[in-house]
Amino acid sequence: MRTDRKQVIRLTWKRFRGAIRMLVKSEQGPRAVLFAGTLVALMLVINGLNVVNSYVGRDFMSAIENKNPDMFKSMALLYAVVFIVSTVVAVFYRFTEERLGILWREQLTWRLTEAYLSERTYYRLDSATGIANPDQRISEDVRAFTTTTLSFLLLILNGTLTAVLFSGVLWSISPFLFIVAVVYAVCGTAITLVLGRPLIRLNYNQLDMEANFRADLIHVRENSESIALSHREGRFTTRLKSRLDALTSNFRRLIRINRNLGFFTNGYNYFIQIIPALIIAPMFMYGDVEFGVITQSTMAFATLLGAFSLIVTQFQSISAFTAVTARLHSLSEAIEKAHTLQPCRIALEGAEDRVSYQGVTLMSEGGVRVLVDKLTAEIRQGSRWLVSGPDDAARVALFRATAGIWECGAGSISRPGLDEVLFLPERPYLPPGTLRDVLLRTSLESVMKDPEIHAVLYGLGVHDAVIAAGGLDANKDWDDVFSIGEQHLLSIARILLACPAFVFLDRPGSALPKQQVAIILDLLTERGIGVVVFAKNGEVSLPYDHILEIGADGAWQIRDQAGGGGHAQHADLRDLSC
Repeated sequence: MRTDRKQVIRLTWKRFRGAIRMLVKSEQGPRAVLFAGTLVALMLVINGLNVVNSYVGRDFMSAIENKNPDMFKSMALLYAVVFIVSTVVAVFYRFTEERLGILWREQLTWRLTEAYLSERTYYRLDSATGIANPDQRISEDVRAFTTTTLSFLLLILNGTLTAVLFSGVLWSISPFLFIVAVVYAVCGTAITLVLGRPLIRLNYNQLDMEANFRADLIHVRENSESIALSHREGRFTTRLKSRLDALTSNFRRLIRINRNLGFFTNGYNYFIQIIPALIIAPMFMYGDVEFGVITQSTMAFATLLGAFSLIVTQFQSISAFTAVTARLHSLSEAIEKAHTLQPCRIALEGAEDRVSYQGVTLMSEGGVRVLVDKLTAEIRQGSRWLVSGPDDAARVALFRATAGIWECGAGSISRPGLDEVLFLPERPYLPPGTLRDVLLRTSLESVMKDPEIHAVLYGLGVHDAVIAAGGLDANKDWDDVFSIGEQHLLSIARILLACPAFVFLDRPGSALPKQQVAIILDLLTERGIGVVVFAKNGEVSLPYDHILEIGADGAWQIRDQAGGGGHAQHADLRDLSC
């Protein structure tokens, strides 16, 4: 753990530079550079105005001391002008900073999102890399990272300018006061680092614990019906209480460290206000300086200390920033690892009219046992196959391997591209959007006419359910609207409308009765679609052309079913050809 913590600290600056370099080289780079240049220009103006303000304030207080009405009026007017200009410049500075911040967030969020979705990284990320809560890292951590990084970058740059400008002001007032400011800042920074070092680790842990707690709450919401029916509230109560206890315990440690750090930083900031007066006031009493110099020295000392003491004043934010930076960097590395990782040694090759397996061996996770041993088979378009056997794991592995997402195996699989092969898992998935978007492939929305869609829905017996849900253009959370059986039928409707070369159905009998599965198989066969059914219940006794039986030890055999089975005609869909 100590080594990891040192590595996090050591790599933070490297990651910081890398993120900025990535922004500059992106498509948004020219706009980002323009905003950054504007910020630097405005920062120079603000610091120049602050220096002018210190001298105007000195003369203003001296006019009061000397009881000079004319000078008092002119200095008061100049004071007002400086305040007005400073206000305008500060507002535009903040506006430009926020524009640059949202530009950076958009660029980084989209880059991570695009990488997360490409090549099914979202599916392989957890198993391949062990990265938890990628959703939170992409959304909340990117927001915190861009905002805080930009803030720190500007603070450092502004602090440098301030140190250069006000060092001269403070040195002109008293070289001794300037030396006191430097020593005070160095000592304060060293003590802050000692007191606050544990914050980096605690903030890192807190982000993960908060995300874990939120993920469990989301799980309860998304699976509310299953939890209610199985009476699992007690277990989730215990689990959520454990998550809450962990994050609150870690947060209490954070609070304790922040308390100890607060004692020092507050005292540090309070003494800044009196130290200049302790040094300059005696000079005024002996007549060496005017009264306004005390005010000017206080302002210059506080401003210079603010520039020198960024670590003291911002350490709590820096520790949180370090944690966020490390989490985003680990996510980026994990995505790259998932892209380059080749967990599956099964070669996927292209074939137009068949799905064939050549010496395909599938292993369980971790390679513990053989699920399918050197399978060699060829499935032609238009044929109907059943995959059966006593081991569900073997059937699931073959289903996923054909889709290209099984992680452990060897051999080669030839099949058409994913546009011509569709997979329907045991639990169907209806994505968000209108029912029209759910049922039709992208780019087919304007090609497929409503009568064709309604004919398919009517033939599957879900037409009335769709109308009751609001029709094809309704936009709802479909998991809450339709039963699991209706979701299966809508997924079948999508297949019929897409008319692929092959379709793989994973245990359709778990949600649909045997008669309905039979109708679906006939509809698919009528349209010349090759069908492979992975058996669960009643679908075993239906007619097939071929049956692939996989034994418990991975051995397999193929049986041809005599007659294949006569397929009934369905008038409603007879004219809808592929």
